[in-house]
Amino acid sequence: MTRDSKHINVLSVDDHPLIREGIGTVIRSQPDMSIIAEAATGRAAMEVFREHRPDVTLMDLRLPDMSGVDAMAAILAEFPEARIIILTTFSGDVEMKRALAAGARGYMLKSMNPGELVQLIRQVHGGRKGISPEVAEQLAEHMGEETLTPREIGVLALAAGGNGNREIAKRLLISEDTVKGHIRHIMEKLNAKDRTQAVSIALRRGIMHL
Repeated sequence: MTRDSKHINVLSVDDHPLIREGIGTVIRSQPDMSIIAEAATGRAAMEVFREHRPDVTLMDLRLPDMSGVDAMAAILAEFPEARIIILTTFSGDVEMKRALAAGARGYMLKSMNPGELVQLIRQVHGGRKGISPEVAEQLAEHMGEETLTPREIGVLALAAGGNGNREIAKRLLISEDTVKGHIRHIMEKLNAKDRTQAVSIALRRGIMHL
């Protein structure tokens, strides 16, 4: 049995039943779309994808067992032609770049209206990539900015945990002066006035997670 090439079978991956129900309602209201399967975890998404081979997958970023980006990467490693759209509440530009670099065909915030969602699904199904205007605005705002190094992210994560320079130095086996240098560079890169604001900016942009 061959599928109608114009009909779009969608896999919805989200750990919140109410969100999946809402997405399902939107998809089923379209004459050219169907929810072929649903999953609440990354591993379940991989298994369901193998079984149903959906035309388009809607993937949340935060799943109980792994990140949506990791689940997407695993699916793409096995099925390079998979068309996956990240549908999330997280609007950090670093998170967006990570997802798009890993192979997402689209990125959309859950705050967008249903009409824009179905339009993006059709766009991605047709072989094109797409991001919502809000996502494009976030990416443009921070374009060209210097990113934090893994070491700087580690220092900032320890600072977010309430550790002072001396504790951070002990934990990372570096000198206090080196820690101070890292903190200075972090604040310069993030345009932050102090380490508290730097932590807030890093969390909002998806540079790190607590």
